Amino acid sequence: MAGVAVVTDSTASLNLSEAVAAGVAVVPLQVLIDDVSQPETPDAVTPAVVAAALRTGRRVTTSRPSPEAFAAVYAQLTRAGYEAVVSIHLSRAMSGTCEAAELAAEGSPIPVTVLDSKTLAMATGFAVLSAAAAARSGAEAEQVAEIARRRADASTTYFYVDTLEFLRRGGRIGAAAALLGSALSVKPLLTMTDGQIRPYERVRTASKALARLEELGVAALAKAAGTSETVDVAVLHLDDEEGAASLLGRLKGRVSTPGDLIVSEVSAVLGAHVGPGTLGIVVSPRPDRR
Repeated sequence: MAGVAVVTDSTASLNLSEAVAAGVAVVPLQVLIDDVSQPETPDAVTPAVVAAALRTGRRVTTSRPSPEAFAAVYAQLTRAGYEAVVSIHLSRAMSGTCEAAELAAEGSPIPVTVLDSKTLAMATGFAVLSAAAAARSGAEAEQVAEIARRRADASTTYFYVDTLEFLRRGGRIGAAAALLGSALSVKPLLTMTDGQIRPYERVRTASKALARLEELGVAALAKAAGTSETVDVAVLHLDDEEGAASLLGRLKGRVSTPGDLIVSEVSAVLGAHVGPGTLGIVVSPRPDRR
């Protein structure tokens, strides 16, 4: 038998080659541009397509995968000989994706553990990669899920958005709504707490916000280095590869902890909610195997 399969959704922001190499099945969310729905996949809706649509004022919304989409993946994995599935997804507070996976799990031919990562983007992606590595090494489903949970819980995410308008439109800002009254005069720094996007600081200019983002990333990395021998860092962006590469270069000059430092464009669905010009940092210590 093939053991435990790992499934995630497209908001984990893993590129196709990463997912294939890790043996992870990815279920796409849907992006609606002017009410036309397509999956966020490289041959349908990409982050660049979403960024262009937002810049030109087109209506962009998103929706979760259907339970049927998850059911089809779980059935396919059953036919491939897997004994169980661990399905790891973006925060339940941000999306109905976990709920759709749970509905599909009820009818799955093999046991499915659905895990709410309580985070998003590469904070979820790194947790998925650790889970997949554990599954490939022969870990049981409970161990695989626990490794993903621990890594997601240990991750730290900060990000800068040029405007809160896109988060406001999608209803994804939660407590960050308190910033709206002064959104025109500040550049907000946000974080993920308890599965929700929340305000962290307000900075007067974009340049100061990005400098502060770098400082927060370095501080998070120093803290993570005290808990893990290896810490991975992802610089997130939407349609700002140059800005992300510049930030990554500055971080490389200040980082000594072993681990990967990568640039990761957020998925099209996440991009629809944060908007063009978004930059962020995910600091993710690798868990010790227990």
